[in-house]
Amino acid sequence: MDLDAFVAAHRDEWARLDALVRRRGKLSGPEADELVALYRAASTHLSTLRSAAPDPAVVGKLSALVARARTAVAGSHDPGWRDVVRFLTVSFPAAVYLNRRWWVSTALVFVAVSVAVSWWVAASPEVQATLGAPEQIRQLVEHDFENYYSENPAGSFAARVWVNNAWVAATCLVLGVFLGIPVVYALWMNVVNLAASAGLMAAAGRLDVFFGLITPHGLLELTAVFVAAGAGLRLGWTVIDPGPQRRSDALAAAGRSAVGLAVGLAGVLLVSGVIEAFVTPSALPTWARIAIGVVAELAFLAYVWVYGRRAVEAGEVGDVDQDVRGDVLPVAA
Repeated sequence: MDLDAFVAAHRDEWARLDALVRRRGKLSGPEADELVALYRAASTHLSTLRSAAPDPAVVGKLSALVARARTAVAGSHDPGWRDVVRFLTVSFPAAVYLNRRWWVSTALVFVAVSVAVSWWVAASPEVQATLGAPEQIRQLVEHDFENYYSENPAGSFAARVWVNNAWVAATCLVLGVFLGIPVVYALWMNVVNLAASAGLMAAAGRLDVFFGLITPHGLLELTAVFVAAGAGLRLGWTVIDPGPQRRSDALAAAGRSAVGLAVGLAGVLLVSGVIEAFVTPSALPTWARIAIGVVAELAFLAYVWVYGRRAVEAGEVGDVDQDVRGDVLPVAA
């Protein structure tokens, strides 16, 4: 076969196909029919070239054109920035909003238990004695607690904090399937660490320093942990009570939602990590540092309630798209 003659004979058809592919979504009915016909012809041309004249340059160029035409004709999923935007404005906030009863309840219980344990530590010298020697406690409340936020370079500290917190959140989400028991354990360990520090700082009359250092990043960081824990507990409850769905279908839906939450919360925890590394130890007045933390927290809650509520009211279920997750059999309520 004469390759040059073959290319010259069909060059105009390929150019027309390329033009129609670039305009997909804006085609008229006749143009759509023309696109399908040219796609079929180009596929035949590609097969002929591969068998009779396998020139790498021509075959590669025509293969790319046929692949793009196949996407335009078949409507194949073409991931891109639209998926990222949809995740940030629809899927992620909807998943957080749908889980709000779980994570808000988790937050309330966490705060109540933390306050109780903190008061117990602050009011009981015997409990304080079990946490460390007097010299160790004095070193913690007067130096170590405050120096923790500034003893390392801010950039590396932010990265370390982010990785650690993202790991904790992912652990809560993934291990929730074990009836939520690992999630409860992780929350309890956080309560012990936070409440012990708060109690010791309160006993030393430095509770203002504690809140001045914890609040800027802690509001957003703990909220992300609560969201992860709430989703993990919901996943564990789904094992016990899948509702009207089959247990496998209910767990699959809850698991996919948990994975999406893990990705979104990684971004939230990145913000809190940056605040912890650059704002918490900064020379800004305490009120200014706390104000930054409050603004970040309010911005996240507004984002969830505005975008999440809107998406849920529009029928979003906090899962991947229907064409990705597939259909499930209907069940009786």
